Amino acid sequence: MPRLKELLAEGRAVRVFAAGQLISPKLIQVAGEHGGFDALWLDAEHAGITMRDVELATLAARPYGMDSFVRLPPTDYASVMRPLEAGAGGLMFSMVQSAAQAEQAVRWAKFFPRGERGLNGGNRDGRFGLTPIPEYIAAANASTFLGVQVETAGALAEAAAIAAIPGVDLLFVGPSDLSQVLGVPGDFENPRCLEAIAGIARACEAAGKPWGVWSRGPEYAERMRSMGCRLFVLAADIQMVHLGIRAAKQWYPGFFPAS
Repeated sequence: MPRLKELLAEGRAVRVFAAGQLISPKLIQVAGEHGGFDALWLDAEHAGITMRDVELATLAARPYGMDSFVRLPPTDYASVMRPLEAGAGGLMFSMVQSAAQAEQAVRWAKFFPRGERGLNGGNRDGRFGLTPIPEYIAAANASTFLGVQVETAGALAEAAAIAAIPGVDLLFVGPSDLSQVLGVPGDFENPRCLEAIAGIARACEAAGKPWGVWSRGPEYAERMRSMGCRLFVLAADIQMVHLGIRAAKQWYPGFFPAS
C-alpha cells in the first residue's frame, strides 16, 4: 500500500475521503469499492470517534490501498499517541496556535531521536510486538504522516516557521476557519482568504513541503491546484449522503416535484 508521504513525495494530487459523523467500516468499504481515493481522513476533532472506531476504519481502508490519518487537536500526549498505536498512518493537527505548539505535537508523535513518544510496539502499528524494536522505531519515524492545519491567527502568522519544522509533512488549509479568523466567515474566495492561502503556499514552497485543502467544489479545487496544492479532501460522509438523497429525488421527479 502506498503511504501518504510517498504519494506526496511523488508530486501527485492526493485524493482524500473524510469520515467522522457517520463513520462505519461498511461506509469506508463502499468508498473503497468505488475506487480512486488515496487516503482516509478520520475526524476526531468534530466527531466523537473512539479508538475502536479508528482501529476498524483503518482495517477497512487498507485492503483498498487507502492510507489513513486522524484529525485531532494537539491537546496532550495521549491523544496524539493513541491513534497511531490503533493503526492510523498519521495525524492532522487542528487549531494549532503557534510553531512551538506544532513542534511539541511532532515530538509527541515521533520516537527518539526526533521526539519523545512512548515506546510500546505491542499494538497494531508494531504488529503486536512482532516487529523488532529498532525496525519499529525506524519505520514509524519514516512513514508516519504529520500535517498541521493553518486556521488560527497564530498559525497564519507563523506559517513559515511551522512549515520549516522537521517532521511536519504538510500544511493544511481549512477554508471555513480561515475565513472566520480573517473576518469574512463563509466567503471562501474573498481576496483576504486567497491572499492568505497564497502566503501559505509560498511558505511551503520555501520549506520544500506540500500543502492541502478541504475543497469547496470542483472550480475551487482546480484553483487551489493551480496555486500548488497537492492534497485535496474531495468527499465527506455527510456530503455524500446529501448528494445521494438529492440524486434519488431527481431520479423520481414524479414523486418529488421541484419546489
